[in-house]
Formats: sequence, C-alpha cells, structure tokens
Amino acid sequence: MKLRLVILTEIIAPYRIPVFNALSKLSEIDLRVIFLSENDPSLRGWLVYKNEIEFSYQTLPSLRWRIANRNILLNRGLEPTLTALAPQVVICGGYNYIASWQARAWAKSKRTPFLLWIESTAEDQRSNRLMIQFLKNRFVRDCDAFVVPGSSSSQYLQSFGIPPGRMFTAPNAVDNDRFYQIAAQARMDAESIRVKLGLPSRFFLFGGRLVPEKGIFDLLDAYRALSDGVRESVGLVFAGDGAAAHKLRAEASGVNNVHFLGFQQRDELACIMGLATALVLPTHSDTWGLVVNEAMACGLPVIVSQVAGCAADLVRPGWNGFLVKPYDRRELSTALEKIAQNEKETLRMAQNSLLHIRNFSPQACAGGISSAALAFKEAAACA
Repeated sequence: MKLRLVILTEIIAPYRIPVFNALSKLSEIDLRVIFLSENDPSLRGWLVYKNEIEFSYQTLPSLRWRIANRNILLNRGLEPTLTALAPQVVICGGYNYIASWQARAWAKSKRTPFLLWIESTAEDQRSNRLMIQFLKNRFVRDCDAFVVPGSSSSQYLQSFGIPPGRMFTAPNAVDNDRFYQIAAQARMDAESIRVKLGLPSRFFLFGGRLVPEKGIFDLLDAYRALSDGVRESVGLVFAGDGAAAHKLRAEASGVNNVHFLGFQQRDELACIMGLATALVLPTHSDTWGLVVNEAMACGLPVIVSQVAGCAADLVRPGWNGFLVKPYDRRELSTALEKIAQNEKETLRMAQNSLLHIRNFSPQACAGGISSAALAFKEAAACA
C-alpha cells in the first residue's frame, strides 16, 4: 500500500517541479503537494510552469504582505485540507510561515509524523537573528525528523542537538537534462546569440538577484583588479535584477567589458550559461545557491563563496572550480585570473562539473524525500 505523503511548501518554484514529478512516480508514495501561493512577485519574477506539473497539488487561498523586508503570508483552509487528505506523513518546507506552525499543530494533534525540510546553515546571516533562533528552536523540538539538502544544513542541525540519525539527505537539484540540452543547443548557435545579446566571446557570468549580499560589488572590484589584457579577453556579465542594480551599473561604467542583461527566466539563463566561460557566485550568505547546480549542468566551472550552502557538496577546489572567502576580493580576483588564463584547465573543470552534478538530480532528491517519509511507514500504518 502506498504511503500518503503531503508536502507543504511556499510557492510553485521551477526547480521543485521536476523533483515532485520524480517523487510522484515512485511506487511506494502517494504524493499531494500543498502550495501556500503560486509565486512571490515581490522577490522573484519566475514564470509558473504549470504545464510541466505531473503531480497532484493544490494552492491554498492566501493574502501576502511585505513588511520590513519580510514576507507575511496568511492562508485559509489548511487544517480542513489536511484532514480531508489524511496524510500518513507531513513534510513541511520551512518554519517561517503561519501555515507551517498550523501544520505542525495539526500533525501533533493527529499523531502524524511531521518532518521539517530545512536548508538553513550556520553561515546563513538570517539564522543569526535572535528571534529567528528562538522560533527555530521552538519549531524543531516537535519535528520527528529532518530533510536536508547537504552537509552544511546537516552540520547546522547538529548544533541544535539533532542527531544525524534523524536527518535524511535530499540533495538540492534542478532539471539537469533540460539545462544541459539548452546549453548544448546554444553552443551550436553561439555566434547569433552573442550578437543578439551583445555578449563577448568569453565571459564570467553572475546569475541572480543584484543585491549587496550576493557579493556583486566584490565581483566587480575583483574583475576591475584584473589586467587590461585579461579583461579584454574575458568579459563579465550580470544576468539579474534587484535593488542594487542602478548602483552596480554606475560603478561599472568605468570598467570595460562589463555587461548587464537584466532578469532572465530559466531557459533564457540556461542559454546564456551555454556560452559562458564560468559561473561566479561570491555570495555573503546563501542557504544553497541553485544557480551553481544550473551552471554545472550546463558544463561550467564554478567559482563559489565558501559560505554558500552548496559549496561543500558541489565544489571541489581545483577540480571543477574554486572556493573563495566572502568579501575577499583579492582571492576572488586570483580565481578569476586562473580561469581566464588557462583554457585547457577550464575545459577539464567543465567536464568534471558535468560528471559531479549527476549526483544531484531530481531523482536523487526525490529518493531522499522518499526515504525520509518511508522511515515512518510502520508508525503511519499503526496510526
């Protein structure tokens, strides 16, 4: 008999769709996903790819406010929805919404196993706020187990006294095949795409929100520190938008070979990645950094801040890229120069990225979630 599993998560994020599709195909899982909202237009301009959804889901009615840079989301109908679905296991993606606490209370009242899917790390700046720490401590006490994307989140949970035996790894993933295929097609049509977008023949790529905490000004300064010859041979491209976009453009005005493309949807970004020389994510704080998965699936070496949640799992220094300390512009500049000056090594790293990212597939993530849920199958059968 299949295990009735409900996953509660915030929005219909493009990178979760292939994971939930894979999970819904597993013979032992009867999956229903509850979304708190279709999207979050205040933070991301993602398209909602409903046509790609192959799993059962519903979206709760909601009201959303943005107060002091924080999302306040109020949903209706969660408790009756859970009661009607009668899940044997509930997995909740986060603790920071009212619905998360409602789901935890419902599960406790029904003696239903309740698992927290958590991506926080010790390096995540948001995790250091006293109120967040207090709420998180309260929330995790009533969780039966935890789903984590990688080693950084696992280590963070251990600091709360959670033993490794209560954690299940579901590696964060994107649709690797889709990114690879789009990138490969872009390389076949490279010249026309470069002309259309105004791209240099070789370039470092930053893809994400243009906000200071992503390290974008560190990247610009590190690139500026390169010799004129290196900057002539390898450009710098920012693909994204955000609160610091205007300031970044102003500061880049005196630096040659810097380009801005604005926000890119998933497939557009994959196309640009297909033409890039390397991805750079010099973030000061990031729970994971899925853009690194995307770049590796496109066959790129990656330069990543060591505080990014993905760093320990995705990046092997000197093998498929480099790790750099946050805020260290000199170290970042050195990594840029190594990529720029050695095309043979860059190609080797690109191949290694493709090889390594196979371990971070939607199927692998779905397998981790399934293992977590099925660990409670016997208890669920007795409930």
